[in-house]
Amino acid sequence: MAGGAAPAPGALLCTLLWAAAAAAAGSGPGGSPAPGAFGRVYRGAVNISAERVYAFAYSSEPGQVDAVRVYVNSSSENLQYPVLFVVRQQKGVLSWQVPLIFRGLYQRTYNYQEVSRTLCPSEPTPETGPSDQIIFVDVSSMAPFNIAYELLVTRLENFQLETNKAFNFTASPSQPQYFLYKFPQDVDSVIIKVVSDAVYPCSVVSVQDIVCPVYDLDHNVEFNGVYQSMTKQAAITVQRKDFPGEQFFVVFVIKPEDYACGGSVPSFIHGNVNRTWNLQRTKNLQVTIVPSIKKSVYVQAMFFSFLSFLCFYLGSVVVAFVHYIRVRRKASAGRLSPEDGSGIMTSSHPITASTPEGSSYGAIDESSSSGGRQLSSPERRPPAGSDTDSSVEEESDFDTMPEIESDKNVIRTKVFLYLSDLSRKDRRIVSKKYKIYFWNIITIAVFYALPVIQLVITYQTVVNVTGNQDICYYNFLCAHPLGVLSAFNNILSNVGHMLLGFLFLLIVLRRDILHRRAMEMKDVYTLDYGIPKHFGLFYAMGIALMMEGVLSACYHVCPNYSNFQFDTSFMYMIAGLCMLKLYQTRHPDINASAYSAYASFAVVICLAVLGVVFGKNDMWFWVIFSMIHVLASLALSTQIYYMGRFKIGKCYLGIFRRAAMVLYTDCIQQCSRPMYMDRMVLLIVGNLVNWSFAIFGLVYRPRDFASYILGIFICNLLLYLAFYIIMKLRSSEKLLPIPLFCIVATAVVWAAALYFFFQTLSSWEETPAESREKNRPCILLGFFDDHDVWHFLSAAALFFSFLVLLTLDDDLDAVRRDKIPVF
Repeated sequence: MAGGAAPAPGALLCTLLWAAAAAAAGSGPGGSPAPGAFGRVYRGAVNISAERVYAFAYSSEPGQVDAVRVYVNSSSENLQYPVLFVVRQQKGVLSWQVPLIFRGLYQRTYNYQEVSRTLCPSEPTPETGPSDQIIFVDVSSMAPFNIAYELLVTRLENFQLETNKAFNFTASPSQPQYFLYKFPQDVDSVIIKVVSDAVYPCSVVSVQDIVCPVYDLDHNVEFNGVYQSMTKQAAITVQRKDFPGEQFFVVFVIKPEDYACGGSVPSFIHGNVNRTWNLQRTKNLQVTIVPSIKKSVYVQAMFFSFLSFLCFYLGSVVVAFVHYIRVRRKASAGRLSPEDGSGIMTSSHPITASTPEGSSYGAIDESSSSGGRQLSSPERRPPAGSDTDSSVEEESDFDTMPEIESDKNVIRTKVFLYLSDLSRKDRRIVSKKYKIYFWNIITIAVFYALPVIQLVITYQTVVNVTGNQDICYYNFLCAHPLGVLSAFNNILSNVGHMLLGFLFLLIVLRRDILHRRAMEMKDVYTLDYGIPKHFGLFYAMGIALMMEGVLSACYHVCPNYSNFQFDTSFMYMIAGLCMLKLYQTRHPDINASAYSAYASFAVVICLAVLGVVFGKNDMWFWVIFSMIHVLASLALSTQIYYMGRFKIGKCYLGIFRRAAMVLYTDCIQQCSRPMYMDRMVLLIVGNLVNWSFAIFGLVYRPRDFASYILGIFICNLLLYLAFYIIMKLRSSEKLLPIPLFCIVATAVVWAAALYFFFQTLSSWEETPAESREKNRPCILLGFFDDHDVWHFLSAAALFFSFLVLLTLDDDLDAVRRDKIPVF
């Protein structure tokens, strides 16, 4: 038995069996042990003919898990003759060499002379008395000369982590750490929170089952369990049901290089591939394990999500009921107007309402013009309710009046246009044209959503099988799993889009049914009042809102670089459909066809994908995109200014020649006032906004290209809506209480929603470790984070925005179309 000073408190209670070691190795001890702070340090030297074997014995208390840590050191940096250490336990063998070699990117190598490893702990024994454990440490080398080493074996006193208690420690690539955690009786799920003050070195946090060996080195930590890369913080949610033994190891590994976390190697290493580097990389970490939410919180969150949006259904029922009572009272009093503020004609009396003073838009009275007279042409007199589903009519885009081709250009070039000038086609044909929007978006949704669902299921399966939580960019500090889903809260919060989209469809359906009933009860020519009622675009907007919820939920199953477009595709379509609907309101005959509109949306989505792939570093892409953006703005502006047909695919170079000619003759030669001043002001401001976006993208090249394009759409939509409302008020038209309330609610809810949208909680543009630096805890019910609140508020904001477009012109239902200005 080796003598010496007694070990300090907390050191390993070991007995060195020199006789057995000498018999096994054929040699005696290589040096005299000396006392250490926490154990006894053994120093010696080994070579090809001298091997050292140490035996350590200790006792384990009943029900206690003992962990032993072995520290070794060698001053030799000779990679040809390393010192080999083999630790033999009752159920396993652990071995390593000193210097310990790690490999980085491009075959760079790093060596460490100090290595410490925690041995796989013995399982707790149910015996009443203590049990004896023996550990053998073999030290050997193939070197023909002596190589000095040091050996220190200690028992870990703080091996088991406690709930809600922070624990601090230090780790390095050659000195990984892992600890044990046991689930308390009343806890079914916990969150492992790890923080560090330093960004680098890059590290990995892994959760592994209680099995040996424990994978705690850079090259094998990903072989088992669940793991995340980490810079300053990481969080892993662990459930009791995933560990039959109700306990697990938390493993901490420091990477030899930082490229996995977005860092780079030091500049002095570049170009020296054949050299082995000895870098001192240590990181101070703090780990805290806290209980996760209980099942009752899941139930509360579900009730909150559904009840919050069912309140919108209740409010809609109340508004409809109040309107019904109001209409009934006016009907009984004989004071019912042709259309009572809801877009539905309900009076059976002749319409005699006159145009309010000032509604002529400052123009000469053209109520007796050809445009107004042709509204009652006998050629347009089909019987009421004679709508057919003929495929020829449904796909027709031609004018039904034989003389319309000859005089439409004359009518559309008048200085002052009225709605009667641009609503000359057969109502049935135009309505069927806009219904194609509805049927096409359903087809697009089905063919788009099915592969998306299949792909995200595959992503989630890969995450669950491999344990690689770097695949998906969650807010891990507020990611609550349910079943196979890793972040159920991000999926549940999208229920608002689906519920409110369905509610909007019901509201539009109600208006559509009441309008059809009014049409059946009256002569069709007494309905040449107000804005033409075409509901196809509204139906398409409702479907788009529902699909935004479905695809956003799919995206949040596993948000990452590869599937970002799932979350934004229908946002582009919603913005585009809203602009088309706003334009169609007073230009029903010349709005875009469904095929052209959806083709343009497809081009935008294609550009968004290309922008994410090539837009980060490739200047050529931004030059091409900016040119396309500017030329498209000019072409569309020319079409709008001259009331040409909005058809993508017919923007020939003649459009640009005509625009240049007009600018030269009107602005340079004559400096005359533009013929259509209001349209010119809108288009100038719109082009300035779009050119500013193009210049901004060309100069700064934003990394989030998808949000950049969405910003272009949103700004154009807001600009057009503001222009529309200003021109409406300027024409002495009114805003009724319901659209006014919707406008205010839209502005307020959008402002709140955007506040939470810009609270970035993750970013797939960065590495997973850098993205986790933005993670933050839940803020609502302990279940929803900032992005979930954005989902709730954006769904409500989109719903109110749709209601604005649906009700904005209800005040015109009693105004003749030849008195409603076009702008």
